[in-house]
Amino acid sequence: MNRNQIHRTDRRRERLLDSTAELLSFDTQNPPGDTRSVLEWVRERVSQFDVETEWIAPDPSRPNLVATLSGRSDRTLLYEGHLDTVPFDREAWSLDPLGEIRDGRVYGRGATDMKGTVAVMLETLRAFATAAEPPPVTLQFAFVSDEETGGTHGIDAVLEADAIGADGAVVGETTCVDDRYSIAVADKGRIWLTLEATGRAAHGSRPMNGENAIDYLYSVIDSCRESITSRRLEYDPAIERILEESRAYYGSCPCGAGTHLEELFEHPTFNLGRLVGGNTVNSVPQTATAELDVRVTPGASTEAVLDQIRSCIDARESVSIRDVSWAEGTYVEPSAPIVEAVTAAAEDVLPDRPLARCATGGGDAKKLRGAGVPAVESAVGSGTAHEVDEYVSVEALERTAAWYLELPPLFATRSFDE
Repeated sequence: MNRNQIHRTDRRRERLLDSTAELLSFDTQNPPGDTRSVLEWVRERVSQFDVETEWIAPDPSRPNLVATLSGRSDRTLLYEGHLDTVPFDREAWSLDPLGEIRDGRVYGRGATDMKGTVAVMLETLRAFATAAEPPPVTLQFAFVSDEETGGTHGIDAVLEADAIGADGAVVGETTCVDDRYSIAVADKGRIWLTLEATGRAAHGSRPMNGENAIDYLYSVIDSCRESITSRRLEYDPAIERILEESRAYYGSCPCGAGTHLEELFEHPTFNLGRLVGGNTVNSVPQTATAELDVRVTPGASTEAVLDQIRSCIDARESVSIRDVSWAEGTYVEPSAPIVEAVTAAAEDVLPDRPLARCATGGGDAKKLRGAGVPAVESAVGSGTAHEVDEYVSVEALERTAAWYLELPPLFATRSFDE
């Protein structure tokens, strides 16, 4: 590396650190989710360059910014990142949750999820906007709000405004932690149900005179759990390679998922997330509600699993479904241009080929895929998202920057089947 290259690398590191620290200094906990100040700061940074911008804010307190840098072809690559964060308890942190640099790490709420990656996106925009010629493809950057609470005022609003016209997208969620490297190319189907049970109140000392609504719920939930988790899923063969690489990824996961791989992908997962019932300890509860979270491997029918749940619950007179929301799983095939390009871009950046895996949750990438945009998640970070003393290392920021800068020319050369 010559002196000029070293200087450029040092300057990039300084800009990445400065931008990450600046982004972290804005308190964007969601709820309440107010991102006006940080998005105004991003808009000011972006406006320094010759780009088109669109400000999308159906909810003025949760705006979104889309910046477009025209390229040499009609192909468009999108980088997408969110600026809201989950809440934090300042007293629980040993460092400043609004940003502190120490020992090669940048600490703060949102450091790895995902203000650090947004800083990388700003550096990517700057690099191509100040280059001697336009980028090989048109670049779009979507800086959004509200991801942590569902995206209604964030990516949903951006898609509703028809502000994105991308042939492929990279969402900056952390997918590479420690020595485990991956690209998330799929997400699971999701079913969220609220169940309601009705019994008959009585004094707690004479429970035989009443009908316990919580007992009714437990009985139905246990029966439903057994029925759903014993169901062996039938999925599209096109998903098999993704599941293979997912098993390899989660098999080495220190979180313990490797010992439950069959439960993770071969069957739906079933979680009782919330149970509310009763008013006092000495009364038989007359009503109770429960909230369930069921996930289904992509390529299998989430709707069929929902039908099975309905059948299980409809058989019980005292329990009913009060509310339900659901979505099928989505995926991008490993042979898709965006997956091939992101994988190729990692070749000189990461020590190992990133595995094309399924995410167990779902975020903005799911929304983009649902809207017809082939989207993947990829970034280097830490495993501290949503945790106390969340951080991203300087090395991770530099690796993600190198990865993102390599991507546009590689995406430009990928062939698209008509």
